[in-house]
Amino acid sequence: MNTCTLIDFIQVLKPWLNDSYVHQARLDEHRHLTLRFVDGGQKVYHIDDCSTAQLDDIIALMKKNGVKVI
Repeated sequence: MNTCTLIDFIQVLKPWLNDSYVHQARLDEHRHLTLRFVDGGQKVYHIDDCSTAQLDDIIALMKKNGVKVI
């Protein structure tokens, strides 16, 4: 699992969204965000400096860019 700040996570996420590289995302009860990629890989992130509202914004951004969020 990667622990990161919200700013760092957004910087990592943006290029993947532009390339349609993220296939699916999941936010669990521990606020761990799992990204599954179209090539079958996955990464788990814990964003340690953001609110629930900010996580909701990230989820909305992913949905807007065609990522299936479960």
